[in-house]
Amino acid sequence: MTTATQSRGQKAYGGPSAEELLVADIVTLMESSDLPPWRREWAGHQGEHRNLETSQPYRGANPILLELGAMIQGQTLPLWIGGAQAKAHGWWPRKGCKAVRIVRPQLNKREQQDESGQPITGRDGSPLIAAWVSYKPCAVFNAADLVGADEAAEAALQARIREAIGQGEQRPAAARLEAAEAVLEAWPVPTSWGGARACYSAALDQIRMPEAEAFTSLEAFCATWAHEQAHSTGHSSRLSRDMSGSHGTRAYAREELVAELAAVLIAYRLHIGCQLQNHAAYLKKWAQLLREEPRALFKVLSQARHAADLIAPDALDEQGAEA
Repeated sequence: MTTATQSRGQKAYGGPSAEELLVADIVTLMESSDLPPWRREWAGHQGEHRNLETSQPYRGANPILLELGAMIQGQTLPLWIGGAQAKAHGWWPRKGCKAVRIVRPQLNKREQQDESGQPITGRDGSPLIAAWVSYKPCAVFNAADLVGADEAAEAALQARIREAIGQGEQRPAAARLEAAEAVLEAWPVPTSWGGARACYSAALDQIRMPEAEAFTSLEAFCATWAHEQAHSTGHSSRLSRDMSGSHGTRAYAREELVAELAAVLIAYRLHIGCQLQNHAAYLKKWAQLLREEPRALFKVLSQARHAADLIAPDALDEQGAEA
């Protein structure tokens, strides 16, 4: 599927849409033969993903896309900026570097009409307005990929990066982990402890987890627990996702992808390290799903965000903090 639009005096564009480019980046990552384990320490990443110019954190599902983008490019700075924003300061992307695509919410409005095309009005005679939010992919560049157009612009860029780095999360790891455990412990779905397997049973509506001591770190323990809790949000009494898929099916792969990305977002919101299962079979199945259904990515991102919202609500409203 390609986007092909044409107006008077203009040639039709037959290339990939912004949505398809976004999906293609993620599919390329999943199919990479030298993909490293997705694990990062929060302190080593210097805090939340945020806009270099405004210092506003990116919210909604965008931290997931920025985590993926940082992994693809090997970036450690959580600072990003749009091309037009950077240009206004005399900062330019380095030759050969690539942007990361995120999604920006757009509020749409339209007058409601009846079956004959006539406006529907309210009691006061004014037309009724239907409003909805859509999401438009847009490109941002990592601050490490920018250069100044001249010496003054370069000096200003480096000063802004130093200042922005100092604005990152500074709480000690022990305090962050304690707070994260408190959030996970508050999730109402019961967890039984012991054994060597982490899983969620939809039939019993119960999580099974090994003891914390069985994990290599408390961050790994919390990330795994968050993954299983994310599965439990799909129960019919909560978000009611399709949980019927058996191992190897598309439905199973989709649910695993939702839970994995939700767990990354939960760990991100709790300011702890996050990780993505690096099993080739999972990643190839996800890549196949996205290749065959490019727009499935937006549904999966939405489901992952809603799952994370139940367990670890975001601090800011998504529509007001996309930066």
